[in-house]
Amino acid sequence: MRLRLRDLGSMDYGRCWDLQRQFFDALLAAKGAARSAAAAEQAKAAGGQHATAAEQAKAAEGQHAGAAEGQHAGDAEEAGAESLAGAAATMPQAGAAKAVEAGAEDVGTLLLVEHPPVYTLGKSGHAENLLVGREMLERLGAQFYHIDRGGDITFHGPGQLVVYPILDLERLGIGLRAYIEALEECVIRVAAHYGLRTGRIAGASGVWLGAGTDYGAAPAAATATEAAATTTEGAATATEDAATATEDAATAKEDAAEGAARCIGTAADGPTRKLCAIGVRSSRYITMHGFALNVSTDLRWFERINPCGFRDRGATSLERETGRTIAMEEVKALVAKSLSEILNVEIYK
Repeated sequence: MRLRLRDLGSMDYGRCWDLQRQFFDALLAAKGAARSAAAAEQAKAAGGQHATAAEQAKAAEGQHAGAAEGQHAGDAEEAGAESLAGAAATMPQAGAAKAVEAGAEDVGTLLLVEHPPVYTLGKSGHAENLLVGREMLERLGAQFYHIDRGGDITFHGPGQLVVYPILDLERLGIGLRAYIEALEECVIRVAAHYGLRTGRIAGASGVWLGAGTDYGAAPAAATATEAAATTTEGAATATEDAATATEDAATAKEDAAEGAARCIGTAADGPTRKLCAIGVRSSRYITMHGFALNVSTDLRWFERINPCGFRDRGATSLERETGRTIAMEEVKALVAKSLSEILNVEIYK
């Protein structure tokens, strides 16, 4: 399976929406056409079988009515009919297989983009979660769109990587819930690359940090296990350090076991804050919209909304959490790599 990547750079939200919609409609139309063609092939095959049965019946009638010479002719005609029947049965199947094979590698398009400042409200969102008026937005140079994705209100702007996967989930063999979890997992892996531990919150899509966050199995568990193995090996090869190495190995194993246990964030982790928002629309398993990962976003934009409808949760970014400058191009490469691994697709340009 292959997924084409298109890096759009910086693009106005309205223009990008139109482009996204074009890819979505094209994929939806192609899927409908493929199904119609398959149905037509099946109908044609069924019609061919009925016609063959009629010819066989007619040939059998000729055998009973004819003389020996006529019977031989009937036998020849029947043999020919059987040959045609075999061809009629296999040709539609071969055609359908060829059509599937022709598009078997292509599951959709992946758009990467940064938008100028814009607030978007999902179809079930609440307008009161926008805390300033439209006139204020205009003075700030921000746009506003009410769109058809799930979720409430969010912000897109410079320093934020917005990822729009337009995919056929049926081709990938996953459902919508599993797909959303795959997007979350992608961001969790990207954050882990920068030494940042993130997770999920029950009942709220996206990727989070802080109080109430379910971090799952600690990424350090595998490292601790490897450290234990290395230390144990050192104990075997260095007699003078055996006691210390054994103690270190035991400690590392305990750390691995503890890290493997599920960890829920507490107030000690700081306030609940969102690193990445996710909102998806799906029709006949074709997706659009996606996720927005704050890399170096000016977080003051989020002070003008209740992000995703939450009044007690703020937003954060990779740079805010790590205290370092992070290159957007590097993040794009990490997102593409993680999605490729999680969805088991080859991402190409």
